Amino acid sequence: MPDLTYAEVGATRDGPLPAGYHHLRHRVRLPEGAFAVAAEAVLTWRLHRTAGVRMRTEATRAAPGVAVTAGLGVGPLRIWGPCEVVWTEDGPERAGFGYGTRPGHPERGEEAFLVSRDAAGHVWFEVVAFSVPDRWFVRAAGPAARGVQHAYAWWLGRTLRRLCAR
Repeated sequence: MPDLTYAEVGATRDGPLPAGYHHLRHRVRLPEGAFAVAAEAVLTWRLHRTAGVRMRTEATRAAPGVAVTAGLGVGPLRIWGPCEVVWTEDGPERAGFGYGTRPGHPERGEEAFLVSRDAAGHVWFEVVAFSVPDRWFVRAAGPAARGVQHAYAWWLGRTLRRLCAR
């Protein structure tokens, strides 16, 4: 995938995250029986759109190679982040996708959004990411930029819980 801005493509899918990046792992339990609804919300961008993220996508569903540009913020303060879906899963116990940064994104790295069902039948949503700043304003923000990433993961978890409770 030549347009990606990092080398460790697919590292959010399984295993350890690569060294040299800030790592994020946020996990939240979803309501019982919510797997199918949660998986569909993640794979069709509904989660992100419901959370207030502007999503420009080439497809209605996440699939490897699909270009996605996410917009966070309001009006002229909205920051756009071009990405590309690098992997997807859509199975009975695990569903979601990971996307990687493309040129123009304020950071370099990868982020994944996963719904899973454990051996006890509990349903979980997890955001896994590794990234480093790629623009001056993200570097200047320092720890505050990482705080925004963590708050975003928390907000997505809260939003998905609400979607699943309907």
